[in-house]
Parts: sequence; C-alpha cells; structure tokens
Amino acid sequence: MLILSLIFAHLVADFYLQTDEMVIEKRKNIKKHILHHVIVNTIVFTGFELFDHKQFHLVIHIIFPLAFIVLSHYIIDFLKIKLLDTIKIHQEEGLKRLSFFILDQCLHLVTIILVGRLFLGTDIDGTVGIFLDGQKLSPINAVLFTIIIVILTTSVSGHMIRILLGSMPNQLLSFEGKYSFKNNRQEEHFINKSGITEEYHYTIFSKQDLSRGKLIGYIERLLVLVLTFYHAYPAIGFIVAAKSIARFKQMDDRDWAEYFLLGTLTSMFIGITLGIILREALT
Repeated sequence: MLILSLIFAHLVADFYLQTDEMVIEKRKNIKKHILHHVIVNTIVFTGFELFDHKQFHLVIHIIFPLAFIVLSHYIIDFLKIKLLDTIKIHQEEGLKRLSFFILDQCLHLVTIILVGRLFLGTDIDGTVGIFLDGQKLSPINAVLFTIIIVILTTSVSGHMIRILLGSMPNQLLSFEGKYSFKNNRQEEHFINKSGITEEYHYTIFSKQDLSRGKLIGYIERLLVLVLTFYHAYPAIGFIVAAKSIARFKQMDDRDWAEYFLLGTLTSMFIGITLGIILREALT
C-alpha cells in the first residue's frame, strides 16, 4: 500500500500540481516543484504511520524517507536539466526527449522503491508476485492501483504523446480548404493584347481547441483501457474508424496524416498496454 501511495503522490505532484509554465521554466521553478513533493509525501507518510503502524517513530518513518525522496528528486531533476542543456535536444527530436522523460520517471520510481525497502521494510517481492505468481491485491491496493493506471492513461500518456509529436504548428491546426484566385491582366506593350493569368493558392487554417483535443485523447485512451480489460479488442477498431472519419478531409495533407497516425498509434499502444497490466493485476 505504501509504495502505491507514494507513486500516486509522485504523479499528483508531477502532473497536477506542476503547471505547463513550470515545466517550460523548470530551472526557475524547481524549488517550488520540490515543495509540492514535500507536501504530498508528508501527507502520505504521516497518514500511513498514524493508521498502519502501532509503533510510530517520527524520525525513522517520516523524516528520513521524506528527506531521501525529496533530495533524490532534486538531484535527478537538476542533473536532467543540466544534461538537456548540454546535449541541446531540439524540440523536433521527440523520440530523444521522450526517452529522457521515461528515464526520469523510472529513476523516480526506483527511489520510491528504495525508500520502502530501506526505511519502511516494504516487501518488494510481494509486489512483483502480483504479476509473476498471480497474487491478489487487497481491495484498497486494487483501488490505488486502478487510480494510478487511470492517471497514466490520461495525464501521463498525454504528456508523453505531446513530447513524441513535438511542436508542429501547422499540424495542430484544423484544415479548412484551399482557394484559388485568378488575376487577368492586359499588358499594353503586347501587340496582340494577350492576357496574363496569375493563379494564387491559399490554404486557410483555423486554430484547434487544444483543451477539447486533450479531452478527446483522454476519453479515447480510457475507452481502449476498458475494452482491453474486458478482451473487447475488435471494438477498438471502431474508435480508430470514428477518428479517421472525423478527420477524413484533413488526410489529404500528408504531413498532417502522418502526424495523426503517429499520435493515434501511440495512444492505442499505451491504452492497450496499460489495459493488459490492469487486467493482470486485478484478475
């Protein structure tokens, strides 16, 4: 329960208490970000010790593990910022940036597991046994695990997809259409008075409502998660078909079509993978 609670606290601090502005200017906001982790982890440790342990020790069970998590989180984030500044990964190199993001989150997960093992005597083998030996989760652990999977399916995966796709302004716009204009002019110095025709092509775009797109992505991956959990794989095809029909006219633009396909396939992959993990843990 403790490990799951700490993972939940980490996700809340990283993806709900941290704004987009803080992510962009993380160097300036790193202390504020660390403060969020101090608050949520203090709540978790305090609640866990008050309700689960008969022998309560402030230093061993709260201060030491809290200091370990906060310090390790600061070191990981600081080193990541320095490394990214040194390598200078461009915004378009989505796969590299995504790799750093996944590595960063895995390191934070390792520190959480170490805290449970070193300071609180958490049985790591029992957690692994859920997947290897088919052990059942307790009701409260099942609820915590489900909430974590839902967060990974929505906010975390949404952030991963944005990193992978990178900044493609034209592809984030809704295609409206093309218009052609002809300008017939008579040149006086031509003896035959022949006309010159000039043709202009304009592509008109309207700004997409990004919040609406984010919500659609959340619902899409949650549906895939549920359908995977209940082995309803054929129904996932209807979701892809519905998205394709809604964007049918935009498929004429090859760049946009590739952007759409990459985002959809990544979203489906994440939803199916997390659905399988959830099913294996709960059934």
